[in-house]
Amino acid sequence: MEVPATMRAAVYRGRGRVLVEPVETPRIGPGELLVRVEACGICHTDLKKIEHGLLSPPRIFGHETAGVVVAVGEGAAGFAVGDRVVAFHHIPCLDCFYCERKLYAQCPTYKKVGITAGFEPAGGGFAQFVRVMDWIVRRGVEKIPEGVSFERASFVEPVNTCHKAVEQAGPRRGELVLILGQGPIGLLFTMLAGRSGAVIVATDPIETRRALSARFGAAEVYDPRDPRVEARVRQLTSGRGADLVIVAASAPQAVEQAMRCSRPGSRILLFAQTSDQERVEVSGAAICKDERTLFGCYSASVDLQAESARLVFSGELPIEDLISHRLPLSEIESGFRLALHPDGKSLKIVVQPQRWSE
Repeated sequence: MEVPATMRAAVYRGRGRVLVEPVETPRIGPGELLVRVEACGICHTDLKKIEHGLLSPPRIFGHETAGVVVAVGEGAAGFAVGDRVVAFHHIPCLDCFYCERKLYAQCPTYKKVGITAGFEPAGGGFAQFVRVMDWIVRRGVEKIPEGVSFERASFVEPVNTCHKAVEQAGPRRGELVLILGQGPIGLLFTMLAGRSGAVIVATDPIETRRALSARFGAAEVYDPRDPRVEARVRQLTSGRGADLVIVAASAPQAVEQAMRCSRPGSRILLFAQTSDQERVEVSGAAICKDERTLFGCYSASVDLQAESARLVFSGELPIEDLISHRLPLSEIESGFRLALHPDGKSLKIVVQPQRWSE
Protein backbone atom coordinates (compact mmCIF):
# COMPACT_ATOMS: atom_id res chain seq x y z
CA MET A 1 0.00 0.00 0.00
CA GLU A 2 1.02 3.60 -0.48
CA VAL A 3 2.02 5.11 2.86
CA PRO A 4 0.82 8.71 3.38
CA ALA A 5 3.34 11.41 4.28
CA THR A 6 1.27 12.46 7.29
CA MET A 7 -1.04 10.64 9.66
CA ARG A 8 -3.27 11.30 12.65
CA ALA A 9 -2.01 10.66 16.17
CA ALA A 10 -3.08 11.36 19.75
CA VAL A 11 -0.22 13.56 20.98
CA TYR A 12 0.44 14.05 24.70
CA ARG A 13 1.00 17.78 25.14
CA GLY A 14 1.32 18.05 28.93
CA ARG A 15 -0.39 16.95 32.10
CA GLY A 16 -3.90 15.78 31.26
CA ARG A 17 -3.69 17.05 27.66
CA VAL A 18 -3.84 14.80 24.62
CA LEU A 19 -4.67 16.28 21.21
CA VAL A 20 -5.47 14.34 18.05
CA GLU A 21 -3.48 16.11 15.37
CA PRO A 22 -1.62 15.49 12.09
CA VAL A 23 2.01 14.42 12.41
CA GLU A 24 4.63 13.12 10.00
CA THR A 25 4.38 9.40 9.31
CA PRO A 26 7.48 7.70 10.77
CA ARG A 27 10.30 6.71 8.46
CA ILE A 28 12.05 3.41 9.00
CA GLY A 29 15.68 2.39 8.70
CA PRO A 30 17.54 -0.91 8.15
CA GLY A 31 16.12 -3.83 10.12
CA GLU A 32 12.93 -1.93 11.02
CA LEU A 33 9.24 -2.30 10.24
CA LEU A 34 6.49 0.21 9.59
CA VAL A 35 3.18 -1.10 10.94
CA ARG A 36 -0.29 0.25 10.23
CA VAL A 37 -2.01 0.19 13.63
CA GLU A 38 -5.39 -1.52 13.57
CA ALA A 39 -5.98 -1.84 17.33
CA CYS A 40 -4.34 -0.57 20.51
CA GLY A 41 -5.67 -1.10 24.02
CA ILE A 42 -5.78 1.70 26.58
CA CYS A 43 -3.57 0.76 29.54
CA HIS A 44 -3.58 2.37 32.98
CA THR A 45 0.20 2.79 33.03
CA ASP A 46 -0.13 5.21 30.09
CA LEU A 47 -3.11 6.90 31.73
CA LYS A 48 -1.06 7.58 34.87
CA LYS A 49 1.70 9.16 32.78
CA ILE A 50 -0.85 11.40 31.07
CA GLU A 51 -2.99 12.25 34.09
CA HIS A 52 -0.08 13.08 36.40
CA GLY A 53 2.33 14.48 33.81
CA LEU A 54 4.98 11.90 34.70
CA LEU A 55 6.93 12.31 31.44
CA SER A 56 7.88 15.35 29.40
CA PRO A 57 5.78 16.13 26.28
CA PRO A 58 5.36 15.71 23.38
CA ARG A 59 4.92 11.94 23.12
CA ILE A 60 2.56 9.45 21.52
CA PHE A 61 1.58 6.71 23.96
CA GLY A 62 -0.08 3.33 23.41
CA HIS A 63 1.75 0.02 23.65
CA GLU A 64 -0.82 -2.79 23.29
CA THR A 65 -0.42 -2.65 19.53
CA ALA A 66 -1.64 -4.89 16.72
CA GLY A 67 -1.56 -4.12 13.02
CA VAL A 68 -0.28 -4.85 9.52
CA VAL A 69 3.29 -4.50 8.18
CA VAL A 70 3.29 -1.92 5.38
CA ALA A 71 7.05 -1.43 4.90
CA VAL A 72 10.08 -3.60 5.64
CA GLY A 73 13.56 -2.17 6.15
CA GLU A 74 16.59 -3.83 4.58
CA GLY A 75 17.70 -6.78 6.68
CA ALA A 76 14.44 -7.19 8.65
CA ALA A 77 14.46 -10.93 8.10
CA GLY A 78 11.31 -13.02 8.41
CA PHE A 79 8.76 -10.29 7.69
CA ALA A 80 6.92 -9.15 4.60
CA VAL A 81 4.43 -6.46 3.68
CA GLY A 82 0.98 -7.69 4.63
CA ASP A 83 2.03 -9.65 7.71
CA ARG A 84 -0.39 -9.23 10.62
CA VAL A 85 1.62 -8.65 13.79
CA VAL A 86 1.72 -7.63 17.43
CA ALA A 87 4.83 -5.85 18.68
CA PHE A 88 6.26 -5.45 22.19
CA HIS A 89 7.68 -2.00 22.91
CA HIS A 90 10.29 -3.35 25.37
CA ILE A 91 12.75 -6.20 24.70
CA PRO A 92 15.83 -6.96 26.87
CA CYS A 93 19.43 -7.43 25.73
CA LEU A 94 19.63 -10.95 27.30
CA ASP A 95 23.29 -10.35 28.14
CA CYS A 96 23.49 -8.01 31.17
CA PHE A 97 23.53 -8.45 34.97
CA TYR A 98 19.74 -8.24 35.20
CA CYS A 99 19.02 -10.42 32.18
CA GLU A 100 21.25 -13.16 33.61
CA ARG A 101 18.90 -13.14 36.62
CA LYS A 102 15.80 -12.93 34.38
CA LEU A 103 14.93 -9.50 35.81
CA TYR A 104 14.25 -8.28 32.30
CA ALA A 105 12.29 -5.16 33.24
CA GLN A 106 15.43 -3.82 34.98
CA CYS A 107 17.66 -4.30 31.91
CA PRO A 108 18.93 -0.94 30.52
CA THR A 109 18.04 -2.03 26.98
CA TYR A 110 14.57 -3.12 28.10
CA LYS A 111 13.98 0.32 29.60
CA LYS A 112 14.50 1.86 26.14
CA VAL A 113 11.24 2.08 24.20
CA GLY A 114 11.64 0.49 20.79
CA ILE A 115 8.40 1.56 19.07
CA THR A 116 7.52 5.12 18.13
CA ALA A 117 5.04 7.13 16.10
CA GLY A 118 7.21 10.23 16.45
CA PHE A 119 8.79 12.42 19.15
CA GLU A 120 10.41 10.68 22.14
CA PRO A 121 9.61 6.94 21.77
CA ALA A 122 6.62 6.05 23.99
CA GLY A 123 4.90 3.12 22.31
CA GLY A 124 3.11 5.04 19.57
CA GLY A 125 0.03 2.83 19.31
CA PHE A 126 -2.36 5.78 19.56
CA ALA A 127 -1.42 6.70 15.99
CA GLN A 128 -2.15 5.35 12.53
CA PHE A 129 1.39 4.05 11.91
CA VAL A 130 4.32 3.04 14.12
CA ARG A 131 8.01 2.46 13.51
CA VAL A 132 9.26 -0.77 15.09
CA MET A 133 13.01 -0.55 15.76
CA ASP A 134 15.51 -3.24 14.85
CA TRP A 135 16.07 -4.87 18.26
CA ILE A 136 12.32 -5.17 18.70
CA VAL A 137 11.96 -6.70 15.22
CA ARG A 138 14.58 -9.35 16.07
CA ARG A 139 12.87 -10.61 19.24
CA GLY A 140 9.66 -8.72 20.02
CA VAL A 141 7.24 -9.22 17.11
CA GLU A 142 4.71 -12.06 16.91
CA LYS A 143 2.69 -12.87 13.80
CA ILE A 144 -1.09 -13.00 14.19
CA PRO A 145 -2.73 -16.13 12.75
CA GLU A 146 -5.52 -15.80 10.23
CA GLY A 147 -8.93 -15.68 11.87
CA VAL A 148 -7.70 -13.83 14.97
CA SER A 149 -9.03 -10.27 15.27
CA PHE A 150 -6.67 -7.35 15.82
CA GLU A 151 -8.64 -6.49 18.97
CA ARG A 152 -7.97 -9.95 20.45
CA ALA A 153 -4.33 -9.81 19.33
CA SER A 154 -3.78 -6.49 21.14
CA PHE A 155 -4.07 -8.44 24.42
CA VAL A 156 -0.80 -10.34 23.91
CA GLU A 157 1.26 -7.75 25.81
CA PRO A 158 -1.06 -7.36 28.83
CA VAL A 159 -1.58 -11.13 29.04
CA ASN A 160 2.21 -11.52 29.09
CA THR A 161 2.55 -9.09 32.01
CA CYS A 162 -0.08 -10.97 34.04
CA HIS A 163 1.31 -14.36 33.03
CA LYS A 164 4.74 -13.27 34.26
CA ALA A 165 3.28 -12.12 37.58
CA VAL A 166 1.35 -15.37 38.09
CA GLU A 167 4.48 -17.39 37.35
CA GLN A 168 6.38 -15.29 39.90
CA ALA A 169 3.64 -15.54 42.54
CA GLY A 170 3.31 -19.29 42.10
CA PRO A 171 -0.31 -20.07 43.08
CA ARG A 172 -0.74 -23.74 43.90
CA ARG A 173 -3.66 -26.16 43.78
CA GLY A 174 -5.84 -25.80 46.84
CA GLU A 175 -4.44 -22.42 47.91
CA LEU A 176 -6.77 -19.48 48.38
CA VAL A 177 -5.83 -16.57 46.11
CA LEU A 178 -7.47 -13.21 46.79
CA ILE A 179 -7.44 -10.84 43.80
CA LEU A 180 -8.21 -7.21 44.65
CA GLY A 181 -9.63 -5.45 41.59
CA GLN A 182 -11.50 -6.98 38.66
CA GLY A 183 -10.84 -4.49 35.94
CA PRO A 184 -9.34 -5.85 32.70
CA ILE A 185 -6.04 -6.74 34.41
CA GLY A 186 -7.68 -8.22 37.50
CA LEU A 187 -9.92 -10.37 35.31
CA LEU A 188 -6.89 -11.62 33.40
CA PHE A 189 -5.39 -12.59 36.76
CA THR A 190 -8.57 -14.47 37.62
CA MET A 191 -8.35 -16.41 34.34
CA LEU A 192 -4.64 -17.18 34.68
CA ALA A 193 -4.36 -17.87 38.40
CA GLY A 194 -7.40 -20.14 38.23
CA ARG A 195 -5.51 -22.42 35.83
CA SER A 196 -3.31 -23.50 38.76
CA GLY A 197 -6.19 -25.14 40.61
CA ALA A 198 -6.16 -22.46 43.32
CA VAL A 199 -9.46 -21.20 44.75
CA ILE A 200 -10.02 -17.62 43.59
CA VAL A 201 -11.81 -15.01 45.71
CA ALA A 202 -12.03 -11.57 44.11
CA THR A 203 -13.26 -8.06 44.86
CA ASP A 204 -14.44 -5.13 42.79
CA PRO A 205 -16.85 -2.25 43.51
CA ILE A 206 -18.59 -2.58 40.11
CA GLU A 207 -21.34 -5.19 39.97
CA THR A 208 -20.93 -6.10 36.29
CA ARG A 209 -17.23 -6.80 36.86
CA ARG A 210 -18.07 -9.02 39.81
CA ALA A 211 -20.43 -11.00 37.56
CA LEU A 212 -17.70 -11.43 34.93
CA SER A 213 -15.25 -12.52 37.61
CA ALA A 214 -17.58 -15.34 38.65
CA ARG A 215 -18.02 -16.35 35.01
CA PHE A 216 -14.25 -16.45 34.54
CA GLY A 217 -13.69 -18.79 37.49
CA ALA A 218 -13.77 -16.89 40.78
CA ALA A 219 -15.41 -19.03 43.48
CA GLU A 220 -16.69 -15.96 45.33
CA VAL A 221 -16.68 -12.25 44.49
CA TYR A 222 -17.38 -9.30 46.78
CA ASP A 223 -17.53 -5.54 46.84
CA PRO A 224 -14.25 -4.54 48.56
CA ARG A 225 -16.28 -2.28 50.88
CA ASP A 226 -18.26 -5.28 52.14
CA PRO A 227 -17.21 -5.91 55.77
CA ARG A 228 -17.68 -9.66 55.19
CA VAL A 229 -14.65 -9.97 52.89
CA GLU A 230 -12.00 -10.55 55.54
CA ALA A 231 -14.26 -12.82 57.61
CA ARG A 232 -15.19 -14.92 54.58
CA VAL A 233 -11.55 -15.34 53.49
CA ARG A 234 -10.70 -16.53 56.99
CA GLN A 235 -13.70 -18.83 57.07
CA LEU A 236 -12.53 -20.45 53.83
CA THR A 237 -9.02 -21.00 55.25
CA SER A 238 -9.75 -22.35 58.73
CA GLY A 239 -9.18 -18.89 60.19
CA ARG A 240 -5.73 -18.34 58.64
CA GLY A 241 -6.24 -15.87 55.76
CA ALA A 242 -5.34 -15.90 52.06
CA ASP A 243 -2.22 -17.75 50.92
CA LEU A 244 -1.61 -15.26 48.10
CA VAL A 245 -3.06 -11.78 47.48
CA ILE A 246 -2.73 -10.08 44.10
CA VAL A 247 -3.27 -6.31 44.30
CA ALA A 248 -4.61 -5.38 40.86
CA ALA A 249 -6.05 -2.03 42.01
CA SER A 250 -4.08 1.14 42.72
CA ALA A 251 -6.19 2.45 45.61
CA PRO A 252 -3.95 2.72 48.74
CA GLN A 253 -6.53 0.94 50.88
CA ALA A 254 -6.17 -2.13 48.65
CA VAL A 255 -2.71 -2.84 50.07
CA GLU A 256 -4.03 -2.41 53.60
CA GLN A 257 -6.83 -4.86 52.82
CA ALA A 258 -4.31 -7.30 51.38
CA MET A 259 -2.40 -7.27 54.66
CA ARG A 260 -5.55 -7.77 56.74
CA CYS A 261 -6.83 -10.65 54.62
CA SER A 262 -3.57 -12.59 54.30
CA ARG A 263 -2.13 -15.21 56.62
CA PRO A 264 1.32 -15.25 58.25
CA GLY A 265 3.80 -16.56 55.69
CA SER A 266 1.66 -15.45 52.76
CA ARG A 267 2.73 -13.75 49.52
CA ILE A 268 1.39 -10.33 48.54
CA LEU A 269 1.96 -9.18 44.97
CA LEU A 270 1.74 -5.48 44.08
CA PHE A 271 0.94 -5.13 40.39
CA ALA A 272 -0.91 -1.82 40.02
CA GLN A 273 1.44 0.47 41.96
CA THR A 274 3.42 1.81 38.98
CA SER A 275 3.81 5.51 39.80
CA ASP A 276 6.53 7.03 42.01
CA GLN A 277 3.79 9.23 43.43
CA GLU A 278 1.98 6.24 44.97
CA ARG A 279 2.78 5.50 48.60
CA VAL A 280 1.70 2.60 50.79
CA GLU A 281 2.16 2.15 54.52
CA VAL A 282 2.27 -1.27 56.17
CA SER A 283 3.19 -2.62 59.57
CA GLY A 284 6.83 -3.70 59.75
CA ALA A 285 5.88 -6.47 62.15
CA ALA A 286 3.26 -7.79 59.71
CA ILE A 287 6.11 -8.39 57.25
CA CYS A 288 8.93 -9.35 59.61
CA LYS A 289 7.30 -11.10 62.56
CA ASP A 290 4.53 -12.67 60.47
CA GLU A 291 6.98 -13.64 57.70
CA ARG A 292 4.93 -12.31 54.82
CA THR A 293 6.58 -11.78 51.44
CA LEU A 294 5.65 -8.44 49.85
CA PHE A 295 6.89 -8.13 46.27
CA GLY A 296 6.26 -6.48 42.94
CA CYS A 297 6.13 -7.56 39.32
CA TYR A 298 6.25 -5.22 36.34
CA SER A 299 5.94 -5.47 32.57
CA ALA A 300 6.45 -8.44 30.27
CA SER A 301 8.86 -11.37 30.04
CA VAL A 302 10.47 -12.32 26.75
CA ASP A 303 10.60 -15.92 28.05
CA LEU A 304 6.77 -16.04 28.14
CA GLN A 305 6.16 -14.14 24.91
CA ALA A 306 5.37 -17.12 22.68
CA GLU A 307 3.21 -18.84 25.31
CA SER A 308 1.28 -15.62 26.02
CA ALA A 309 0.64 -15.21 22.29
CA ARG A 310 -0.57 -18.81 22.12
CA LEU A 311 -2.98 -18.28 25.02
CA VAL A 312 -4.46 -15.24 23.28
CA PHE A 313 -4.53 -16.56 19.71
CA SER A 314 -5.88 -20.02 20.61
CA GLY A 315 -9.02 -18.67 22.25
CA GLU A 316 -8.11 -20.53 25.44
CA LEU A 317 -8.76 -17.31 27.37
CA PRO A 318 -12.10 -15.51 26.76
CA ILE A 319 -10.27 -12.31 25.87
CA GLU A 320 -12.84 -10.58 23.69
CA ASP A 321 -15.41 -10.75 26.50
CA LEU A 322 -13.28 -8.09 28.21
CA ILE A 323 -13.73 -5.52 25.43
CA SER A 324 -16.50 -3.05 26.19
CA HIS A 325 -15.65 -0.27 23.71
CA ARG A 326 -14.02 -0.06 20.30
CA LEU A 327 -13.39 3.61 19.59
CA PRO A 328 -12.03 5.54 16.61
CA LEU A 329 -8.91 7.62 17.24
CA SER A 330 -11.02 10.78 17.14
CA GLU A 331 -12.81 9.62 20.33
CA ILE A 332 -9.72 8.66 22.31
CA GLU A 333 -10.27 11.36 24.95
CA SER A 334 -13.64 9.86 25.83
CA GLY A 335 -11.90 6.50 26.00
CA PHE A 336 -9.41 7.89 28.50
CA ARG A 337 -12.24 9.29 30.62
CA LEU A 338 -14.07 5.96 30.60
CA ALA A 339 -10.92 4.10 31.60
CA LEU A 340 -10.16 6.54 34.42
CA HIS A 341 -13.75 6.66 35.68
CA PRO A 342 -15.29 3.30 34.77
CA ASP A 343 -19.00 2.70 35.01
CA GLY A 344 -21.03 -0.48 34.92
CA LYS A 345 -20.65 -0.76 31.16
CA SER A 346 -16.96 0.05 30.61
CA LEU A 347 -14.13 -2.45 30.81
CA LYS A 348 -11.33 -2.80 28.26
CA ILE A 349 -11.28 0.03 25.75
CA VAL A 350 -9.60 -0.55 22.40
CA VAL A 351 -8.69 2.28 20.03
CA GLN A 352 -8.90 1.65 16.28
CA PRO A 353 -6.69 4.35 14.70
CA GLN A 354 -7.79 3.63 11.12
CA ARG A 355 -11.38 4.55 12.03
CA TRP A 356 -12.38 8.18 12.20
CA SER A 357 -15.60 9.94 13.16
CA GLU A 358 -15.89 13.64 12.51
